[in-house]
Amino acid sequence: MYRFLFSSKWLGYLLLAAIFATACVFLGRWQMDRRAETLAEINRVVTNYSAAPIPFAQARDQFTQLDPAKEWTQVELKGSYDAAGQRVVRNRPLNGQPGYEVVVPFRLATGETVVIDRGWLPIGNKNPGSPDAVPAPPSGEVTAVVRLKHGEPELQRGAPEGQLASIDLPAFSAQLGYPLLTGAYGQLASETPPAAEMPVAFPKPSTDEGTHLSYSLQWFAFGVLMFVGFGYAARQQARNAAIDAEDDEAAPDGTLHAAVATRRRTPAPRKRKKATAEEEEDTLLDAQGY
Repeated sequence: MYRFLFSSKWLGYLLLAAIFATACVFLGRWQMDRRAETLAEINRVVTNYSAAPIPFAQARDQFTQLDPAKEWTQVELKGSYDAAGQRVVRNRPLNGQPGYEVVVPFRLATGETVVIDRGWLPIGNKNPGSPDAVPAPPSGEVTAVVRLKHGEPELQRGAPEGQLASIDLPAFSAQLGYPLLTGAYGQLASETPPAAEMPVAFPKPSTDEGTHLSYSLQWFAFGVLMFVGFGYAARQQARNAAIDAEDDEAAPDGTLHAAVATRRRTPAPRKRKKATAEEEEDTLLDAQGY
């Protein structure tokens, strides 16, 4: 009954179904991997973002090489800003708005220097390609609380003087002419004393895992449905073949089909309408010769 499945045509259909289903499984697993990465990031935010700050002495190794599990950890730094080393980082959108971020070297009491990202600025209206004004950091001794962030890769593009294409810490250090701790930088949470003017503070990272789970389930469902469709098509083909075989056995010379066709074309005789009383009386008189 299902011998046709071994024909080249149906084997080709099966191969196409298998290829499609494999692609669906691959895309579903890819969405699951992305969900796992998102959940790991959410866990870091929930665990570290609002935790009590730790002193620099406990976090120094993280500024050398940041453990991904320690991202967003709050660290308390004491020292002073190097205002002359302040830079703005290009192409930094926030809430759909184009703008810049302000990064400033921060020299610690230990003599080491880290980088602090103080916040966001909108694009300027006075000078194209730069913000209208960059708020200066507070002078003198400052206590800053920052959240640890990974440095960014070098981008194959330049930037005007006083700007950076990305927060590439080794490149920033080379531009400044003195060493920085390049394993991580700090995103500013608060500083004491506060500056007279501040860039826009960074919002808390989202803890929404997104639609990765639903997308992955949809891809897996598509892969299963491909085989369901293949099975349904094969079943319909088998039923049609069985009907054709029964017809051939009942009328091998085709006479049965012709008789059925003739019977379908011949209309059924119409039933005679029942005679009225007057018609019956006329018929009786005619029979008696009147």
